[in-house]
Amino acid sequence: MEIRQPVPPFTRETAIQKVRMAEDAWNSRDPERVSLVYTVDTHWRNRSEFLDGRDAVKAFLRRKWNRELDYRLIKELWAFDGNRIAVRFAYECHDDSGQWYRSYGNENWEFNDQGLMVNRHASINDLPIAESERKYHWPLGRRPDDHPGLSELGL
Repeated sequence: MEIRQPVPPFTRETAIQKVRMAEDAWNSRDPERVSLVYTVDTHWRNRSEFLDGRDAVKAFLRRKWNRELDYRLIKELWAFDGNRIAVRFAYECHDDSGQWYRSYGNENWEFNDQGLMVNRHASINDLPIAESERKYHWPLGRRPDDHPGLSELGL
């Protein structure tokens, strides 16, 4: 049986831990690694796309990170209760023409007793930005612990 600590019911501390673990996984841009936090029959809504299962998630993430280059993400806990967590996030990336974007969104997560995500519902808006407007400048990969979060950046 797969178990992904921390497991529900979440406390404020374990919810924050789960959010940071998700942020770190997504910043790895490794579809295999990211997919392992979801149940094999996970259900997603990402913008207007609906996905079912880990294999669909992996394929989606491969497409995403082939388009969204130099991707850097910050997630922040918004609310939690029992086996559910709500987050807000923002990420920056550019396309193959060099146009930078900052994308803002909210996610609602539902977990099973083993700490795997069963449902993920994401609403996302994209804002074209100039490269000079970027706020995320850490090397690709995990956000450094001393880098400001969304609230500190005023996003």
